[in-house]
Amino acid sequence: MGQPSSALPTWCEGDNWCPMESTAAIIGKKWHPVIVHTLLENGPLGFNALQRNLGSISSKVLSESLEDMEEKHLLERRVISETPFRVEYALTEHGESLEPVIDAMTEWGEAYLEEATEPAESIV
Repeated sequence: MGQPSSALPTWCEGDNWCPMESTAAIIGKKWHPVIVHTLLENGPLGFNALQRNLGSISSKVLSESLEDMEEKHLLERRVISETPFRVEYALTEHGESLEPVIDAMTEWGEAYLEEATEPAESIV
């Protein structure tokens, strides 16, 4: 793949909601935030290790997600020159900058799940 341009892609130029839409376009896909979270926790991983960490994701969906995230400059695909060669995926600076967003999503999810499992208050 050629060198990425220095400009990041945008999805809603000129729209008042552009910052929110851009963020949603990047992390709004089911597996994108989970992949970012996994790479933040574990560092660079090969395809198989990443798939093992994610659990129920198919190879096809993981491959498509990684390709999309690479196009959006969230991660980079590195070829490690060993025999045999291997490939690993690492977050870019832009991908790493999502850490506070991923942390906030995790905290919100924990609070939501805790609330959802609490018994409902009885109405008297």
